[in-house]
Amino acid sequence: MKEKIGIASDHGGFALKEFLRKSLEESYEMVDYGTKSEESVDYPTIIGDACRKVLSGEVPRLIALCGTGIGASIAANRFKGIRAALCHDEFTAEMSKRHNNANVLVLGGRVLGTDLALRIVKKWIETDFEGGRHQKRLGLIEEQS
Repeated sequence: MKEKIGIASDHGGFALKEFLRKSLEESYEMVDYGTKSEESVDYPTIIGDACRKVLSGEVPRLIALCGTGIGASIAANRFKGIRAALCHDEFTAEMSKRHNNANVLVLGGRVLGTDLALRIVKKWIETDFEGGRHQKRLGLIEEQS
């Protein structure tokens, strides 16, 4: 059985979302939460709805995209229990998982090329949470929300 991964974007991240979904669907069950075209939509709605799917357990993790990744990151991090990380390279993707146990990877569809974006996603998927002192720090973050 393939691992489920959610993916969602606004119009600014649509093209990269489609590329990533198609690139990953052979190895993972990609659950597409929209948008379905490059027609303008409001990222807080699309990303918020997708984050609720993570919180409900429908998918264990999510790839979220908008034009720069900034808006999607801000929208996702409004939800208690979501740890969204905007990543621009493989190192930040790795550390977002290893130290912060990010359950949402955020990418900028107008910022990243397809090859780099796919490498970032693969690094994030393949990296495990280290726990230990980082688990304590996540607890401290949760106490503040």
